[in-house]
Amino acid sequence: MSHVIKAVVVDDERYARDELKHLLADFSSVQVVAEADTGEAAIMKTLQHQPDVVFLDVEMPIMNGMEAAKSLYELKKPPLIVFATAYPQFAAEAFRYQAIDYLLKPYDEEQLQQTIQRLKEKLVPNTAIQETKEVTMHQAKLAVEDDGEIIYLSPSDMFYIYREEKVSKIVTKTGTYTVKTPLKALEERLLPFSFFRIHKGYLINLDYVTKLSPWFNGAYQLELKGCDEKLSVSRNYVKTLRNKLEL
Repeated sequence: MSHVIKAVVVDDERYARDELKHLLADFSSVQVVAEADTGEAAIMKTLQHQPDVVFLDVEMPIMNGMEAAKSLYELKKPPLIVFATAYPQFAAEAFRYQAIDYLLKPYDEEQLQQTIQRLKEKLVPNTAIQETKEVTMHQAKLAVEDDGEIIYLSPSDMFYIYREEKVSKIVTKTGTYTVKTPLKALEERLLPFSFFRIHKGYLINLDYVTKLSPWFNGAYQLELKGCDEKLSVSRNYVKTLRNKLEL
């Protein structure tokens, strides 16, 4: 059974809470178990629900986010903290409380995706990940329909997946297949394999990467073995991608 990350969303503005909850709903691995509009309520909700992570606003009345983070940090079983704020100047102080990330409003979906990945790496036991890999690598295949037939694709045969309008296109050794499954859902299902998001609309198989070249504005172009097309890597993903590829 996959690990579900329990989250509490804290912000004194209801709209901001609703927006973040809406974005988090796209991640099947995350469950928002409670929300709070003050620092004091955040502590109470944390004690009540024992979440894995608290998404915490900074500017709140009476007890601000930093004060709430200090109290949460001192709990016997402290949650991970992700600060979610419109104020970048608090970033340095935030990491005094071992904040795992610092999200700026308005929220960027690519940055939120990276945050969720960090949470997974921090929270999911390595043994559980390894056991999932051992089972999935031998058994799991992705089912797609092609001319009325069901084709079972092995993840090891997939070069990359991209989103086009309202469908996802899976480029493989044998051809390109179309599915209606959203890219985020495919990313969750392919988590045990060597797949990585390089752009809002692209997911690639790291096993086929052969070359990474600077492009412009901090972005890069990526080449895959067996593919003629060069893929664009968003600058938000370059550092994490290199960390995954390099020894």
